[in-house]
Amino acid sequence: MDKKYNIRVVERFIFLLNLLQETVTPMSLAKICTTLKMSKATTFRYLWTLERWDYVERNEKGHYRVGIGFVRMQSQELRVIQDRARAWLEKLRKETGESAELAVLNGDHVICVETATSTRSVRMASTLGSREPLHCTALGKAIASDLPADDVRAVLERTGMPQVTENSITDVDRYFEELSAVGHLGYAIDDREHDADGRCVAVPVLGTHLPVAISVSGPAGRMPLSKLEEIAPVLKNIAVRLTDPSDEGPPPYDEPGPST
Repeated sequence: MDKKYNIRVVERFIFLLNLLQETVTPMSLAKICTTLKMSKATTFRYLWTLERWDYVERNEKGHYRVGIGFVRMQSQELRVIQDRARAWLEKLRKETGESAELAVLNGDHVICVETATSTRSVRMASTLGSREPLHCTALGKAIASDLPADDVRAVLERTGMPQVTENSITDVDRYFEELSAVGHLGYAIDDREHDADGRCVAVPVLGTHLPVAISVSGPAGRMPLSKLEEIAPVLKNIAVRLTDPSDEGPPPYDEPGPST
């Protein structure tokens, strides 16, 4: 390749993205500078630009990792699923009154890529780009149920299984028992494991190569386990239709008037 056509700035961006993509744990600014042999000022400017466009994000320690923008850039398939999911999530929100979400596994966490948030004053909701654990969320369990066991175990070893609430599963063997049940039932439940006052039901989207799942979540007072069981088959049907290119999506929905 003729080096006279090489653009140094673009090349450095590529080096930086490749480094973060290939690294298991988030990296500090100092470590990135040392690895790439770049100055701190230059590296910070690159990272700031990438973070602005969601290709890089910082954790609570200020360390860097790839962001949801990088996932979108990698996968046209994800963009297609997102586009198809929007109308379905909105339909779920209107019919259940609760928040609906599409999420993908990115690295060691589940990231919200589409959401239709409940309009109720008390609600459960994730923001776009928010990161959630694999071990104590319905979305995480749904996705993990379709992954190789060794891959799931590796994630749990890297992230640990912190007890977010008193109901969180913190034992690996018990978690795999839960995944076995998810595989049998076809859906996963978060019974106040990620939020002490919330419940969620999720199903994996299996007709794709991506680790994706959809869910409905709400306050535990409005979401008894019986309601989660009612919503599960609806989610299963939507998950199948999401990956069917011949499916035209949900029909127009006439939202009922306000209720008291």
